[in-house]
Amino acid sequence: MRILVVEDEKDLSDVIKKGLEEEGFVVDTVSDGQQAVNLAWDNEYDIIILDLMLPVKNGMEALKEIREYGINTAILILTAKDMVEDKIKGLNSGADDYLTKPFAFGELVARVRALLRRGIEENNNQLMTGDLVIDTVNHKVLRGGIEIPLTVKEYAVLEYLTRNRGQVLSRTQIEEHVWDYRYGNTSNIVDVYIRYLRQKIDNDFEPKLIETVHGRGYRIKVIENET
Repeated sequence: MRILVVEDEKDLSDVIKKGLEEEGFVVDTVSDGQQAVNLAWDNEYDIIILDLMLPVKNGMEALKEIREYGINTAILILTAKDMVEDKIKGLNSGADDYLTKPFAFGELVARVRALLRRGIEENNNQLMTGDLVIDTVNHKVLRGGIEIPLTVKEYAVLEYLTRNRGQVLSRTQIEEHVWDYRYGNTSNIVDVYIRYLRQKIDNDFEPKLIETVHGRGYRIKVIENET
């Protein structure tokens, strides 16, 4: 999943980025509130981690503007402001969660995963369609009870498709979600990874789950009898 970290303390921003990437997330970073608004408008993020004390435009102003634009991305405020009044103001302004500094990185990751589970039917941290099961905590994938080893990027593509099962996702959407927005011209990289996934989770199983919608992109099939 793709996360935007808005933090003007470079050392802290780098630590958060590195830690989240080690957890399998794609992470973009910016250092001021106006950049945050611009990227939130131009890109589809799953989570925005937002500091409040930012240059150019402070975090509270950025939060309100993002919500005024109708952007519903989950927003986690991460700030040194620990007064109850600040928490109330942040949550009432549209934030989904509030974590104060200093913080334990494990708690940050747990809160990020909790926000990702909102708005999607997930059972015991699992995403399922038919006999495909994705453990979103341990990043394990099983098909027909058989564990399928995937690379970090293969897993990221599969999880993104499965979270949006039944919906057609364009190559651009997949590319922007799984690869850093500064990645550049990726040519046919999405098609290459779809081919890798088909070899691993579809070739030896029925029904085939990954569908190509010509001229539009790819989707994961919704199995009607899934529970």
